[in-house]
Amino acid sequence: MSNFELISSYNNVAGAENLIPKRATIDSAGYDFVAAADTIVPSYQRLMKELSDYLAPKILYSLDEIKGVVKNTKLQPTLIPTGIKCQLDEGHYLELSVRSSTPLNNWIILANGVGIIDRDYYNNPNNEGHIYFQVINLSPVDIIIKAGEKIGQGIIKTYDKVNMDTTTEIRTGGFGSTNG
Repeated sequence: MSNFELISSYNNVAGAENLIPKRATIDSAGYDFVAAADTIVPSYQRLMKELSDYLAPKILYSLDEIKGVVKNTKLQPTLIPTGIKCQLDEGHYLELSVRSSTPLNNWIILANGVGIIDRDYYNNPNNEGHIYFQVINLSPVDIIIKAGEKIGQGIIKTYDKVNMDTTTEIRTGGFGSTNG
C-alpha cells in the first residue's frame, strides 16, 4: 500500500505531522501538499531580466549550454520543500500538480507542467526521496509561500509497460536524475 512519510530531518520537528498530505473531501482525487518551510518565489519578470542581462547578446543556446547558464546563475524555477517522501506500490507513480485555483488566484504554475514521482525515488541516497514542488511565479512581484500553506496536490496513479520493455537501469540519484 502506498504511504506518505516525513523525511528524517522533519521527524523531531514540532507540528511536522501536519505536513502529511491529506485529501480535503471524501471524493477528492488529490492529496493536498503544504510547504514545509517559508519559501520566496521570485517573479518570472525579475528572473528573466537577470537572465537576459547575463545572456545578452547571444540569443540561441543548446540544451547543454543553457543547462550551464542555469547552473552558473542559479536562475531557475523555485523548489518548494514539502518534508515528505512517498512509498509507492509497484506499477504506481505520484503525479504532482498545483491546485486548480493557484494560477487563477496567485499566478503560480508548476514549472514542469506536471511532476512525476517514480516509485524508485523513495529513499534514494541523494535526498531520501524528498518531494519538492517546482514552481514559477508569473506575477510581477515576488511571493512568499509560508510554511503550512497548501501548494499543490498529488494523485497516485497506475502505469503500464510495453511488451518489449528491457529497462534494467536502477536509480542512482535524486531530483531529476532519470532525465540525464
